[in-house]
Amino acid sequence: MNFNTPKNPSSGTLLGAFFERTLGAGKDRIYLRYKTAHGEPYREMTFAEFDARVREVFAGFARLGIQRGDRIAIVSESRPEWLISEFAALALGAIWVPMFPTLTAPQIEFIVNDCGAKLLIVSNDLQLGKALKIIGNCPSLEAIIEINDETKLETPLFTKERGRGEVVFLHFKDISSMAGSAPDFNTEARKAASGDIVTIIYTSGTTGNSKGVMLSHANVMANIEGALAAIPPLTEHDIALSFLPLCHAFEHIAMHFFFLRGMTVAFAESVDTVADNLLEIRPTIMTGVPRFYERVHARIMRMREKLPPARRRVFDWALGIGAKNGLSFEGKSVPILARMLKPIADALVLKKIRARTGGRIRFFVSGAAALPTEVGRAFAAFGLPIIEGYGMTETSPVLSVNPYRKLKWGTVGKPLDNVEITIAEDGEILARGPNIMQGYYKQTEATREMIDADGWLHTGDIGALDSEGYLKITDRKKHLFVSTGGKNIAPAPIESLLGESRFIEQIMLIGDKRPFCTALIVPDFAALREAGIGNGNDTSGEAFATNEAIRATIGTELDRLQAGIASYERVRRFMLLPEPFTIENGMMTPTLKIRRKAVEERYGELIEAMYRVRTVELT
Repeated sequence: MNFNTPKNPSSGTLLGAFFERTLGAGKDRIYLRYKTAHGEPYREMTFAEFDARVREVFAGFARLGIQRGDRIAIVSESRPEWLISEFAALALGAIWVPMFPTLTAPQIEFIVNDCGAKLLIVSNDLQLGKALKIIGNCPSLEAIIEINDETKLETPLFTKERGRGEVVFLHFKDISSMAGSAPDFNTEARKAASGDIVTIIYTSGTTGNSKGVMLSHANVMANIEGALAAIPPLTEHDIALSFLPLCHAFEHIAMHFFFLRGMTVAFAESVDTVADNLLEIRPTIMTGVPRFYERVHARIMRMREKLPPARRRVFDWALGIGAKNGLSFEGKSVPILARMLKPIADALVLKKIRARTGGRIRFFVSGAAALPTEVGRAFAAFGLPIIEGYGMTETSPVLSVNPYRKLKWGTVGKPLDNVEITIAEDGEILARGPNIMQGYYKQTEATREMIDADGWLHTGDIGALDSEGYLKITDRKKHLFVSTGGKNIAPAPIESLLGESRFIEQIMLIGDKRPFCTALIVPDFAALREAGIGNGNDTSGEAFATNEAIRATIGTELDRLQAGIASYERVRRFMLLPEPFTIENGMMTPTLKIRRKAVEERYGELIEAMYRVRTVELT
């Protein structure tokens, strides 16, 4: 399947972009800011220093025997070595295979064997432990590199017998000291062609084994070109804070267009330290997922609840003025009085909220799931607009973006200039363009099922294009419910609506082949405690999930929020869960999507109980 390359031939490959950036006029500017230990000050790396490290690692990979077309897999958190290794691999013509650090040893084993990885890079002893469990079952694996200097290796480079030959082990810091010759970096890197595969990204999937998505230089560069044209201009004066894992396709593409624009990128220490890192870095841009923005919004609303009545009224007044000024992000006119009062609202409330993000954010970007309309509008009222995009790994990944000054809440914006989107007769969203993947690795039939003969990729999402060309996502095609009464129900919009309650942390709708809808709900324990609901000696999740006052509060919230939807879509009964859906307990994918099948299996008895009881709690 052949597609046109990006319009700018000088940046037709990621390596072309690498040379332009690291050898250009801005090579002495700061590229990366990072920490090597919690609590220490941020360290810095210039584009020139990044270039030098990439060349060292390139030589080390070559001395390990990595050749064009070989696969290099990595299991690591976001850090400079991740990006250094990726560009070193691409310069050799090797294919980059990223994996989430939350994957288990069997999941890593499957991916290593499926792609035939020759080299595995791990971040620390935890990931090395997983690697040691699987090396006997991975015949293609010839070497393992650990980034952290934790394991006390016998020598800087040693081998370990595993029954099928030896595996080489070494530390990342020792790559540059390896003996042997290596090819010329510039010569090898410039062999890259736009059609070469640069990465195989394995989809997380909600069921079964994941599939390897093959993306070429042309795919990635076309998506960078399209995405950069759709968002406000980025310059070398911008600073981004990165906290999503680089193995996430959304963060991966964002990192590449930050690089292309010569921006400084700082890595957050962890998800838990983002609030502190925002104050340290004071970024101008940040990417995130809806879950992050929902939590920030919930925290601000909890802060409001603690204010004394007089200050709460001031807060609400300022937020009202901010909401009217936020209309400018939707391309709508702002009332004159609201414009005049904005400096006062800023000084009293809104500027203080923005200060919690460092005070310099120009805009946030959201992807990977639907952003609740309430949250988007609230951030716009704060003066912190969120640009929402839509896409999938198979599309490199961006398909559409909400225009910065013409946001339309409840939609995922307009298709990129170099992307076509159409809606099939059954409502499925189809996409076509130079960013569409080359196919699933070694899965020809699955590729044919995904991309038809005319080049249209079938996203599996149900949606519609409005009169202005904005795309609205209804739900996943496979998630649509059909009740026993024959009604079609899309769970995602209902979940999003009910999730607006400050007392609901997570919610999953049940209703396929059922007489009515029910829900599994994870309460927002912090919000309930602060509101004084259900307080007692036992504040455990189990106690909260069975507390009648909390059940009554959640029931009231559901009645309030679903009053305007069709009767067959309303949640009639619900169960409260004592713990959230997480990656660790297997209820969410690494991209933070609920694994519906896993949840239904784990809570099968609770679900059946909701359909056995005779009384209906909600109307």
